[in-house]
Amino acid sequence: MKVWIDGQIMDGAQARIPVLDHGLLYGDGVFEGLRLYNGRVFRLEKHLQRLQTSARAIHLQLPGGTEAIQKLLFDTLRAHGKPDAYIRLLVTRGDGALGIDPASCPRPRVICIVDQVQLYPEEKLRQGLDLITASVRRSPSGVLEPRVPSLDYLNTVLARVEARRANADEALLLNQSGAVAEVSAANVFVVHDGSLYTPPTTDGALEGITRGAVIELAGTLGIPFVERTLGRVDLFGADEVFLTGSGARVARVRSLDGEIIGDPDRRPVTDRLMAAFEELTRTTGTAF
Repeated sequence: MKVWIDGQIMDGAQARIPVLDHGLLYGDGVFEGLRLYNGRVFRLEKHLQRLQTSARAIHLQLPGGTEAIQKLLFDTLRAHGKPDAYIRLLVTRGDGALGIDPASCPRPRVICIVDQVQLYPEEKLRQGLDLITASVRRSPSGVLEPRVPSLDYLNTVLARVEARRANADEALLLNQSGAVAEVSAANVFVVHDGSLYTPPTTDGALEGITRGAVIELAGTLGIPFVERTLGRVDLFGADEVFLTGSGARVARVRSLDGEIIGDPDRRPVTDRLMAAFEELTRTTGTAF
């Protein structure tokens, strides 16, 4: 693991932040999770655009703008020296006084972490993930905007705790109306009668970068796609369900709340999209 922090690159075990950083104290900050595939950063421009938008949404300035963020990211990747990696970019409010007032923080802090990540065991990725429906609900946009990847992740952490206690791999999060939002760390897709469906961001889904890539690939492959509100019953009645995310990539789902979804040995649409996504990551991206 390599970490860029306060202008220096170091091993992960050496990285430290002050206890008065408001990202630590109050979850005051934003982040992006990116992937390096075959020596190229996947959809870097889109990630940096979203980071800029997120920062503006919480009235936070990116030190040096996205150009400086890109440079330090590339420097950290070179120090890491591997062709494939997971990248975590964080921008916190920075050091300040005790108390939530952001005016006490004179300068935001940027952190770039480069390492490997494996959200789910390889065997479960082959078999398909087992989901439970979380009792905690996705926070509505009037409380915490789900389209902004902020450092306040307690909502999804608690959902993942429920999944672990139930011996499941992931937790399905519903919004306040009972519609599907996403899982704790990925977007949700449903396949029914050969067509592809996913919840809109207005239902609490993050506008994921991998999500967008899969939607584009569906169009290229001639797979009908509709963005619409989904309920749990849509997953129970689906032929296939899969997840997408920078960490998850494209991951098959086997069951929800103990009920097997479709035929677990036959996932033709998911498999086509997985193969197309793998090819996309091998052949595109930003070199450094």
